[in-house]
Amino acid sequence: MKQIVVISGKGGTGKTVITGAFAALAKNKVMADCDVDAADLYLLLKPSIKEKHEFRSGKTAVIDKAKCIQCGKCIELCRFAAISKDFIIDPISCEGCAFCSFACPAGAIRMEENTSGEWFISDTRFGPMVHAKLGIAEENSGKLVSLVRKQAKELADNSNCDWVIVDGAPGIGCPVIASLSGVDCAVVVTEPTLSGLHDADRVIKLVKHFGISVKVVVNKYDLNSEMTDKIEQYCQDNNIDLIGEIPFDKAVVEAMVEAKTIIEYKDTAVKDEIRRIWEKLQV
Repeated sequence: MKQIVVISGKGGTGKTVITGAFAALAKNKVMADCDVDAADLYLLLKPSIKEKHEFRSGKTAVIDKAKCIQCGKCIELCRFAAISKDFIIDPISCEGCAFCSFACPAGAIRMEENTSGEWFISDTRFGPMVHAKLGIAEENSGKLVSLVRKQAKELADNSNCDWVIVDGAPGIGCPVIASLSGVDCAVVVTEPTLSGLHDADRVIKLVKHFGISVKVVVNKYDLNSEMTDKIEQYCQDNNIDLIGEIPFDKAVVEAMVEAKTIIEYKDTAVKDEIRRIWEKLQV
């Protein structure tokens, strides 16, 4: 079984469009959407949810009014002003440090685990998919990404699948590191802009730090030939495989409006190039 993650140094490069196309092309696979902060692969794949689970992470303080002696020590010590004068804790302001629970002389404060989001196992027209949704303003998205990756790998192992195709998060933060853990190859999608090259360089260095094979795809390469040349030179100078250059085509937008992958849509140069990219990834 081979695990491939599609990532990008910045948002908006076309990462999910390409992941959706890979999902349409690959045989015997499991998909995983690890962009849990802003998941959108489901918009293309229209999953039918089979299993739904709560994701719990982090803790919030709760005051037991029956035990509270209203000494005010918790209010005095809370650095986040999360406790009101009538001894009610604001769950949004509470950082879960638990200092108040240790300092309370009456033992009236306990720490309760938060429900931070949900994760799902679903069926799609291309096969099984594991995905998740982090709650609004919730933290620990890296932990949720690790859970999604773990469930996707277990599902692939149990079904004897050949591929796990992961739609990773943009950037270089904790969710991206969790998306990269244990994969065989990272496909970095960039665009022909200065910020695209800068952010691709950052995420490529991250991938190399973990000793993972990295390949680059330039999306909408024909919109700025000068920057595409610079990306080509960058790949050559750093011994990185540039495995595809996808042209700009309004058909991609038309396909997304119809909630289809470009592979399912009409024949275009984009479709042909993504097919070639996928063939290179199978070598």
